Amino acid sequence: MPFLAAKTNDAAERRPFSLAARAALTTGLVLAAFLGAVGWTLSRTYAASELNKLQARLHDYVITYIAGTDPRRDGTPLMPDTPPDPMFSRPGSGLYAVVIGDHGFHWESSSALQRDFSFLHPLQPGQQQFIGPVDTELGRLYYFSFGVALDVPVAAGAPERPPVHLTFTVAQTEAELESNTTVYRRSLVGWLATLGVMLIVLQLLLLRWSLTPLRKVASDMSRVERGQSDHLDSQYPAELTGLTGRINGFIDSEREQRTRYRNTLADLAHSLKTPLAVIRSQVEASELPPNVRAPVLDQVRRMDELVAYQLARAATTGRQTFAAAAVPIAGRAEDLVQSLEKVYAAKNVLCEFDIEDGAAFYGEQGDLLELMGNLLENAFKWAGHHVLLVVKAQRQPGRPRPGLLLSVEDDGPGIEDDMVEKILQRGVRGDERVKGHGIGLSIVQDIVRAYNGELTVDRSPEFGGARFSVALPPT
Repeated sequence: MPFLAAKTNDAAERRPFSLAARAALTTGLVLAAFLGAVGWTLSRTYAASELNKLQARLHDYVITYIAGTDPRRDGTPLMPDTPPDPMFSRPGSGLYAVVIGDHGFHWESSSALQRDFSFLHPLQPGQQQFIGPVDTELGRLYYFSFGVALDVPVAAGAPERPPVHLTFTVAQTEAELESNTTVYRRSLVGWLATLGVMLIVLQLLLLRWSLTPLRKVASDMSRVERGQSDHLDSQYPAELTGLTGRINGFIDSEREQRTRYRNTLADLAHSLKTPLAVIRSQVEASELPPNVRAPVLDQVRRMDELVAYQLARAATTGRQTFAAAAVPIAGRAEDLVQSLEKVYAAKNVLCEFDIEDGAAFYGEQGDLLELMGNLLENAFKWAGHHVLLVVKAQRQPGRPRPGLLLSVEDDGPGIEDDMVEKILQRGVRGDERVKGHGIGLSIVQDIVRAYNGELTVDRSPEFGGARFSVALPPT
């Protein structure tokens, strides 16, 4: 049994980010930028601190060498036997000591033997400098140099000798400094990444908690739309109280307006039908000539049909944003069929049901009764002995209210394809010999259109008669 599937283009339309996604994305970007700036600052600070430590360490090594150096009486410096660090004794260790002085004096620690330190130059006494990194044959180096003037000891009564000018230099390769900095950076990145993940998770939890009232409003709105609740009746924060109060006011206003509209239509129907009934009875009881009475009665009948059709059409509510309640179909269908079985008792029609459990109509009960009543009455009128009512719910993810698939089949003569469009016109009957106003199917069409649905007519595959199918989309 073919049914029209609801057409959606949600996938084609790019939906904007939700509030939670926007807040999470913005917070994530700000947090990443903040942690990146913190990491860069800490890394630069640590590098500067390590450089200061290196300078202080090299300075201490130079001072130690200066303190352990004694000039001989001939002015030749006597270097200390024990270095301040064992690395000065290991060739190529990366820590070097060099001393240059007057008259071509040059001394190197064991670690600096056969290394080129021609880039060094003597300094004036008291002058010091820290330089690096510089590119040398030994690699990139940091070095600290200090110029001193050492007094030469003399024998008693001997003339004083000029002081010995020496420049002490201690150098270290950049590798050790970079190694310490790299280890620190890796550790820093690990800790900042862990902290970032923890902060993001905490932020998501806070966002979820903060947006709980909005999700509650959306949930309550869905309940109102499904007819499971009359109002937004939960307790909301002060920021949402004004909004939810206005929504409740709008719901009440819509329902009150609909009630007033229906009451006005009922009053109008009563006001019009009563005078028409009086006119008809007076004309039928009058002694007017047949050639006068028949046209008058025919016009009265047409006015009665027109009033019935227009009132039924105007009373159709259509799809409502806030349904009062979901109308169960099974019970209403049983009541309608029981009434029709009494009216058409002479035909002995058997009506079978295939109604899905929980199938409901989201709209006005009057619209449902008008829709099913006209379709079932039409089927009973034309059926031989069998009528079948099929009702299925049409659910769609993301839609709070399911659609409805409803069809009525009979084992009557059926409807030819070229007659389908004609019988759906107002006032047209499939067979003029069958009593009726010819407006039932037109009313059904108006109701179906009001709910954005579709009515199709074809042949019943089970009984061979007519089948009227109605598809109402999910909302």
